[in-house]
This record gives sequence, C-alpha cells and structure tokens, in this order.
Amino acid sequence: MTINIVSAPDVLPVPWRNGGGRTRELLAWPGTQDWALRISVADISADGPFSVFEGIQRWFAVIEGRGVALTFPDGERRVTLNDAPLRFDGAAAPHCRLLDGPTRDLNLMLQLGEGVMRSAQPGTEWDEAFAWRGLFSAVAGRWLGEGTSRVLDAHTLLWSDTSSGVRWRFEPEESSTAPRGWWLGYTPRGAPR
Repeated sequence: MTINIVSAPDVLPVPWRNGGGRTRELLAWPGTQDWALRISVADISADGPFSVFEGIQRWFAVIEGRGVALTFPDGERRVTLNDAPLRFDGAAAPHCRLLDGPTRDLNLMLQLGEGVMRSAQPGTEWDEAFAWRGLFSAVAGRWLGEGTSRVLDAHTLLWSDTSSGVRWRFEPEESSTAPRGWWLGYTPRGAPR
C-alpha cells in the first residue's frame, strides 16, 4: 500500500483570474494539465462566478467560514460548514455569494470516471470501494486503515491508490458537531474497484 500525504499550508496558493480567491492544488492526476482527478482547497474572499469546467463532476464542501450561496439555473443552494458536500455539474459554473465573510472550501473534481466526497464522522468507518481513496482532515487527528495509522495535521490530504474496500477511520483530536474530515473516492473509467 502506498500512502501519500500533502499538507495544504505547504502548497503555494495560486490567485484566481477573477481576483475572488486563491486555490491550493493538492492533487492532480495523472498530471497538472491533463487531470482526470483534482483535489484542491480554495479561499474565497469575494463574490463572483465559479469557472466553467465542461465534462467535470464537482464536489464542494465548506471547511472554514460561514459558507456560501451558489446560484444555479434552477435556484440557489446554500453550503455551510455543517452541510454534506454538494455535487454538481462543472459546466453549471454557479455564481458564488459569501454568506458572512471569507470561506475556505474543499473541491473534488472528476472526469473520465466516478467518485464521491463524504463527511468523515468520528468513530464511523468508511469502506466504500474505489480505485483511489483519500481523507482530507480539517483538524489534526489520526487516520487508521489497513493495519497502520498516520498522524495528520489540520488541512492535510492523505491519499492511497491501493486501498479498495478496506475499512478506514479518522479520529480527530477535537470534538465538534461540524465535519472534521472528508472521505474522497475515485475510480477511473474502466478501472476495477
């Protein structure tokens, strides 16, 4: 089993073209320019439109701040810290309005395959089968899985490409009613789970 760990604070933020925020790309597979899987953390500091991503399935979760209101053709959806991740078509490019100041969010973007983002509840194991599985920790804690464990700092991505269907668990150092981590799964089209 290969485990990769990326700390968001160690990744240089890249400003958005519209000036409304910055993004830290934690993972782009197979490459930065031709990715089928992309995981990033974004700091949204101003209202404005999301970029258009044709053919991309997007998952979005607020990890800090009061949240956002996203306007789609069929109406507005509010996403706050306590909400389940929102899945939407990247071509929709919703308008984003901050609810009460800057917010930080986690983004999972997929093409040529299928995936998921789920809240990691303390004490609950995750065993969904995907070719690639990961955990993003909003707070410091311990990941346990496959007979091993890793201590994770806050805002850290742990990712493995050989962990299909094995039980994982996240034990955050602090308790809270808000999600403290998110499970991430991806299987490229045609790949076994």
